[in-house]
Amino acid sequence: MSAKTASSLKFNLALILLLLTCGLWLNLSAYAQEPADESWEQLLSDNYQDLWRGYKDAGWPQGWSVEEGVLSRPEGGDDLMTVATYGDFILELEWKISPGGNSGIMYRVSTGDDAPYLTGPEFQILDDSEHSDGEQVSTSAGSLYGLYARENDVSKPAGEWNLARIVVRGDRVEHWLNNKKVVECQVGSDDWNKRVKGSKFAKWEKFGKNREGHIALQDHHDPVWYRNIRVRRLDKRQ
Repeated sequence: MSAKTASSLKFNLALILLLLTCGLWLNLSAYAQEPADESWEQLLSDNYQDLWRGYKDAGWPQGWSVEEGVLSRPEGGDDLMTVATYGDFILELEWKISPGGNSGIMYRVSTGDDAPYLTGPEFQILDDSEHSDGEQVSTSAGSLYGLYARENDVSKPAGEWNLARIVVRGDRVEHWLNNKKVVECQVGSDDWNKRVKGSKFAKWEKFGKNREGHIALQDHHDPVWYRNIRVRRLDKRQ
C-alpha cells in the first residue's frame, strides 16, 4: 500500500469516526433534552394519597395501605377509587390475590350508588382454583365479569404476580392478562345489550352507560395486592 493510499485511508476512517461521534452526541443530546414520558400517570407515586379516595368516603379509606410501592388491602375497608376520571385510556398494573381470594378492577365508574360495580364493568381478579367464581369462565380471572369470558387461561396461581392491561377507547374494550388479549368487546353493541339483558346487570340502569368515570379497586373482604399502577389517557386531555 502506498503512503498516499494509507494516508487517504486514515483520513476516511477519521472522518467516519467523527461523523459517528457527532451522530451519537446529537442523539444523546436530543434524548437529554426530550422531556420524560408524562403521558403515563403513575398512580402509586409519592403523593398517592392525593390520587385515590374511598368510593363512599372522599378521604383515604381504612383497610388499604402502601408499603415499598405495593398497594394492599390486608383488612376490610371501602372500595378504593381514583380521584380523577378517565374516558379513553390504557390502564396497566400488576396484581396478586390471596388463596381463595376475590377482587376486581372497575372502570368508568360514577359515584352516588351503593357500589362501583353498579356502573363500572369489571376486570375480574380471582384465585380461580379455590374460589367458586372460578367454576365459570365468565367470572374467572381476566374476564369482563359476568358478561365476556376470557379466551385464554393464562392467570397465575394465588400468591404470584399477574400483569393486567385494560384498554378502553370509545365503545371498544380490551382485557389483557399476562401479555395475552383475553377479552375484546363493544359496549352498547347488540351483542353487549343481549348479554346484559340476560344477566344480573339488566336491573342496573346505569351499568356500562358512562363514557367517562373513575377507576376502582374492589374491596371483596380478601387480601389483595397491586403494584406498578399506571394509566395513560387516550382522549383529548392526553
